[in-house]
Amino acid sequence: MKERLLIQTAAILAGFLIDFFVGDPYAIPHPVVGIGKWISFFDRKLRRGNSNPNDVGRGALTVVLVALISTGIPALVLALAWRLHPAAYFAVNAVMCWQILAARQLFREGKKVQHALEKGDTEGARAAVSMIVGRDTNVLDERGICRAAVETVAENASDGVIAPLFWTFLFGAAGGFFYKSINTMDSMLGYKNEKYLTFGRAAAKTDDVVNFIPARLSALFMIAACPLCGLDAKNAWRIFRRDRMKHASPNSAQTEATAAGALGVRLAGDAVYGGVLHKKEFLGDPLREIEPADITRTGRLMYAASLIALALGTLLRGAILLCF
Repeated sequence: MKERLLIQTAAILAGFLIDFFVGDPYAIPHPVVGIGKWISFFDRKLRRGNSNPNDVGRGALTVVLVALISTGIPALVLALAWRLHPAAYFAVNAVMCWQILAARQLFREGKKVQHALEKGDTEGARAAVSMIVGRDTNVLDERGICRAAVETVAENASDGVIAPLFWTFLFGAAGGFFYKSINTMDSMLGYKNEKYLTFGRAAAKTDDVVNFIPARLSALFMIAACPLCGLDAKNAWRIFRRDRMKHASPNSAQTEATAAGALGVRLAGDAVYGGVLHKKEFLGDPLREIEPADITRTGRLMYAASLIALALGTLLRGAILLCF
């Protein structure tokens, strides 16, 4: 048990480093794509219609089945690797931990938006930001594009990096894939529209639960990381406390509000999704106008907060190992 826990911890660190230097190569199929195919399969087989009351239970069954598959397959592969050799177990673990994280990809996609904005290529910036946000980007001006990019980097500091780390430190790589399955189901099914209002309800609620603690930890880690990035920790804490519950989701505004305070800008506000205007409150105070460089600043804050999470997770696992 001690040896396995030690190897798991080393693999998490290795996976983080691989993600930092390599990111997600476009030529290599990603496991999340496979999770998405399972979600689409059960969506086609189980969903009975738009807003069908019976689809609440069918949606819950989808959550259970996809989570079991997404967690069970990695757990089986890891068990087989352990039986083969500890070195194989480490290698498989490290690759899985790399695939669970998305920091490099998020930072890379954000930089594409920033570079396009700095060149004055508004259409290119719209195309780039459309790859990382769900809102309609054709209605965004340059500042709207910039805000959208900052918001998604801030939100995904939790969803794409710190929350997966949280679940991986708790339950190993299989726990990380459990989280990724829930998060992916929410992104595919958790819409409050006619199509998924009932079928996607379980996915959305489950995502709220599994992200409740990680989202708040992510915000606190971002506040702690502000001095490392030359940002305003005091204002980040103030805006976090004031604005973190202003979104309909109990989790998404946690890190967005923190980033708004750290940068001294105003984020969020009304957004258009599928041609429909959604009213949203603003986060933060407009102490200055947002600018393209804020995308990189938010990315650096994400990385610094992730390193704090990585260090704390490693220390806690080290304390557990010392207790054996």
